[in-house]
Amino acid sequence: MVQAINGGVTAPAGFLATGICAGIKKGSKKDMALVFSTVPAVSAGVFTTNVVKAAPVKWDKFVTEESAFAQAIVVNSGVANACTGESGYKNCMDMAAEVGAHLSIPASAVLVASTGVIGRPLPMDIIKDGIGKMSRCLGSTRDDGRLAAEAIMTTDTKSKEKAVQTVIDGKTVTVAGMCKGSGMIHPNMATMLCFVTTDAAISREMLQKALREDVVDTFNMISVDGDTSTNDSVLVLANGLAQNEEITGEGAAYDAFCEALHAVMVSLCRKIAGDGEGCTCLFEATVVGAATKEQARTLSKSIVCSNLTKAAIFGHDANWGRILCAMGYSGAEFDPEKVDLYFESSAGKLKIVENGMDTGYSEEKATEILSQETVRAIADIKMGTQTATAWGCDLTYEYVRINGDYRS
Repeated sequence: MVQAINGGVTAPAGFLATGICAGIKKGSKKDMALVFSTVPAVSAGVFTTNVVKAAPVKWDKFVTEESAFAQAIVVNSGVANACTGESGYKNCMDMAAEVGAHLSIPASAVLVASTGVIGRPLPMDIIKDGIGKMSRCLGSTRDDGRLAAEAIMTTDTKSKEKAVQTVIDGKTVTVAGMCKGSGMIHPNMATMLCFVTTDAAISREMLQKALREDVVDTFNMISVDGDTSTNDSVLVLANGLAQNEEITGEGAAYDAFCEALHAVMVSLCRKIAGDGEGCTCLFEATVVGAATKEQARTLSKSIVCSNLTKAAIFGHDANWGRILCAMGYSGAEFDPEKVDLYFESSAGKLKIVENGMDTGYSEEKATEILSQETVRAIADIKMGTQTATAWGCDLTYEYVRINGDYRS
């Protein structure tokens, strides 16, 4: 059974972290983070589907696929190190080497991530100085994890962390994570960085399998604005210090680990969608009664990606025709004359469409439901037993303002 605990990336045994203001950004905002496992760990990663891939993505693919182990993650915020050519990749190597020198580990054991403005070179003097400072103040406390989560933010308004525990082979296993993401968020990864730590003992192959399969129903199901970034990365380190029997294949132990990983990933996805640039609410779309899982995923993603629907949610307007329209152009086949549609929030649940037609619902009650911090649309297409949920947010005037002067 998975239980939530108060914690971040330092919650699993053997993980240290910190975050500092190195001086990459203007002012006093934190802009560098470091996560370190005291023992070698296996790693896994999934990355952006954008053809334009930032230098850290290329470096991390090398580490997760070819290095014998990984032991640290260094992150900078403010500059994306994307579209920077060979010099950008060399800067990744130099960042990894600098971390390795300070922590006495190989450069090939260091994962690198960057987020911020595309096209600008990294200020390497500042970054190397920051790495030195961070290596001297790594810690295992709750506050140390929180500092790291704050340091990876860009336009995020709040840091995003989650930690859970489960029991595998009689051993308590902890899975925890932190992420950032607020804009350039779209299914098939988004401008988001996610770092998961766990003390589970699991093989590299099974860790990669668990991550790859979970992303399909988590990070590939969020959308803020329809843009897929150049830097998207989800990285996992598993150091085995929980001392469970190593998970090397499918079975009860693997299922328990996947359940814990999924709990962390879903929570972080909801935090990203609910903190979309300029948004006022988290908007969830759940499709039930689908014939296949893929049909449910396609329909639910189409709903949260619809700008017209997102604008209606912002206006607390139960304009359900926009939802049916978005479902209709999704490419998934269904009978619109059999669809039931509900709106749900902490203010209640209201059926607004039955068999494709207006139910004569109360507009006042609908507005009340749509005025809460989390709003959910539920579409029952009555074709089977499969379901899927996608996460997004409303579309506001503030989103345009933020992205109109992002570089200034």
